[in-house]
Amino acid sequence: MICRKYFSNFLVKQNFPSSKLYLSNLTRNSSMTAKSVELNSFSRRKKSNSDIGWILLVLPISAFGLGTWQVRRKLWKENLIQELKSKTKLPALDFPENEKELTNLEYRRIKVVGEFDHSKELYLGPRSCLTDGGAENTNGLFSGSGSTKSGYYVITPFKLSNRPYSILVNRGWVSMQNKNPASRVSGQVAGEIELEGVVRLTESRPQFVTKNVADSRFWAYRDLEAMSKIVDSEPIMIDAVVECSIPGGPIGGQTNISLRNEHVSYIITWYGLAIATGYMWYAKYSHALRSIIK
Repeated sequence: MICRKYFSNFLVKQNFPSSKLYLSNLTRNSSMTAKSVELNSFSRRKKSNSDIGWILLVLPISAFGLGTWQVRRKLWKENLIQELKSKTKLPALDFPENEKELTNLEYRRIKVVGEFDHSKELYLGPRSCLTDGGAENTNGLFSGSGSTKSGYYVITPFKLSNRPYSILVNRGWVSMQNKNPASRVSGQVAGEIELEGVVRLTESRPQFVTKNVADSRFWAYRDLEAMSKIVDSEPIMIDAVVECSIPGGPIGGQTNISLRNEHVSYIITWYGLAIATGYMWYAKYSHALRSIIK
């Protein structure tokens, strides 16, 4: 620019005939060049903004997809809970000749005849008392499993009359105050009885649950192998059904079929995120994109 200025002054001083025409063309070309650079820069900026806009559109689309997936998961979980609940209501089967068949009968009722050994009670918990398997509290924003009052499940060895061994029976729930057998003497049934129970298998240690303590009568989760060794029984457990509850004794029917079902909160979260990010994207990029389309 400085060279051009001095060159222009030189032409004027020399009174060249074409100096004015040259200066006019030079000024016009300079102006057009600056405008062209500005337009090209604006065009690149506009293109860059639109590219980023299309990339960011992935956020609301992904959130909407995850919300839809959670809707399907919710339906699947509800169907599974209903299936488990139906299993527990089917007529009771006889105890199988081969006890290994029990691995395919979880959540099915079976009939057993025998006698309790109350001197070897174990306690599983702390647990809340379930009503109808806890399934009625699983469709809200947060899943629940029954009463908020804390207590224990009473696990008692049961000597089978038609087998040379004992199994474990979850007789049901008792409050903290009634954990001691001396506080529920009327519920300590003696002699041979027949009862129905739901087959339960061993479980892995749940997340955030403390480890079981070996040689203890108190257990945090169902480890049938370890529990059976303490009371000298087979690693087989059934949950006594609610009809087998005895006044003064544990409350039966403590088979948990609720499962974890918090998909409603997940659905609200993902769809809410899709709406929020979609609105922000529209407010930011819709005008630029419409101008490009035009």
